[in-house]
Amino acid sequence: MTRPPAGAYLALLCAINTLNFFDRQVLAAVAEPIRREWGLGDAAIGVLATAFTLLYAVAGVPFGRLADRAHRMRLLAGGVLAWSLLTALQGLARSFDQLFLLRLLAGVGEATCAPAATSLIGDLAPPDKRARAMAVFMLGLPLGLGLSYAVSGSVAQAWGWRAAFLVAGPPGLLCAALAMLLGEPPRGQAPAAAPGARGAAPYRRLLAIPTLWWIAASGGVHNFNMYALGTFLSPYLIRLHGVDVRQAGLASMLAYGLAGAPGMLLGGLVGDAMRRRGADRRLLLGVGLFLAAAPLLLAALAQPRGRLIVFALLLGGACASMAAYYSIVYAALQDVVPASLRGTAMALYFLAMYVLGAAFGPLVTGLLADRLTARAARAAGVFAETTPALEPFRAAGLHAALLGVPALALGMAAILWAASRTITKDAERLKAG
Repeated sequence: MTRPPAGAYLALLCAINTLNFFDRQVLAAVAEPIRREWGLGDAAIGVLATAFTLLYAVAGVPFGRLADRAHRMRLLAGGVLAWSLLTALQGLARSFDQLFLLRLLAGVGEATCAPAATSLIGDLAPPDKRARAMAVFMLGLPLGLGLSYAVSGSVAQAWGWRAAFLVAGPPGLLCAALAMLLGEPPRGQAPAAAPGARGAAPYRRLLAIPTLWWIAASGGVHNFNMYALGTFLSPYLIRLHGVDVRQAGLASMLAYGLAGAPGMLLGGLVGDAMRRRGADRRLLLGVGLFLAAAPLLLAALAQPRGRLIVFALLLGGACASMAAYYSIVYAALQDVVPASLRGTAMALYFLAMYVLGAAFGPLVTGLLADRLTARAARAAGVFAETTPALEPFRAAGLHAALLGVPALALGMAAILWAASRTITKDAERLKAG
C-alpha cells in the first residue's frame, strides 16, 4: 500500500489543530454570558481557563513520551475523539462546578495533539523546510480561534451559550476517523536506538540544552499574554465598546484569530530563509516582531469607547506579529533536539508553556481585574462589593488589568534574544553528535 503524501498528513494535522483551538476557545467567546448567568467575577472566568490548562500541561508529559514510542496517529485519533465529546458535554453543564470538571477532563484529550503532531512533522519535513511545515500545522491556531469566536458568538447570541459547546463537538469525530485511515509514517530515527531513551535519562539529556530553557521561558511568557488576552477579549469588547456577544465574536475573529494566519505563514517562510544564514536568525526575527507588537498593543488598548475598527486593526497587527512565534520557535526547538526525543521535548516545553504561562495568564488577569474594578468603584464613592454594585466598573477594571500585555511583549523580545545567543552552539553540538 502506498503511503499518503506528506501534504495529506499536514492538512489533517492542521485540521486537528484547528479543532484543538476552536474547542478550547468556546469558553472565551461566551465568557460574558456565563459570568452574568451565574453572577461570577472575572477571577472565576480565569479559574475555568486555568482548570483546562493545568491538566493539559501535566498530561502532555506522559503523552510526549508515548509519542516517541507508540503509534502517533492512533494517539491523535483517541485524543481528538475524547476532547470533542467532552467539549460537547460542557453544553449540558448546570453549575460552575460541572463546567469546571468537564473542562479539566477536556484538557487531557487535547494534551495528545502537540507532542504527536510535532513529532510527525519532524519526520515529514527536512530541517530547511520545517518552519513552513510548522506554519501549516500552526495555522490551526488562528483559524481555530477565529472560527470559534465567530461561530460560538453567533450561536450563543441566537440560542444561548450552551448551544455553542454542543455545536463544537461533532467535527472531531470526522478527524479521528481520518487519522486512523492515514496510518503511521516512518520515523526519522528509531527511538530504541537513541542513547538515553529510557528512564529519566531523556529528561536529563534535554534539560542539558541551554536553548531549550530559553525557549521554555519564552513559551511561558507568551502563553501568559495570549491566554490572558484571548480569555478576556470578548468581555472587554462587550463592556468597553458596547457590542453584543455576536459582534464581539466577529471582531475577535478578525483581530485575535484570522490576523495571525498571515503572520504565521510569513514567519515560517522568512524564518526558513533566514536560517540559511545561521541557526540564530529565526529567533532574531522573533525579537524584531515582538518589539513591533508592543506599541501596537498599547495603542489598541488606548482606543476610546466606540472606536472598534481602529482597535481591531491595531490589535490585528500586533497579533499577526506575535503569531509568527509558533512557526519560528517550534522549528528552532527541533534544531537542538534529537529526533528520537522530539515528542518528549515538546511535552516539557508545553509543561512550562502552560503551567507557568497559560494557567496563570487568565487567573492573574481575572484577579487583578476584580481588584481594579473594586478600586474604581471606591474611587467613585461605591463601597458595596456585591456583583450588581460593581458591574458599572468592570470595564475600567479589565482595561487596567490588560495593560500588562504590551509590557510582557517587550519581555518576550528579551528572552528570544537570549535564546539566539545559545542556539548556534546547541545546534552544532546536536549535528556533531
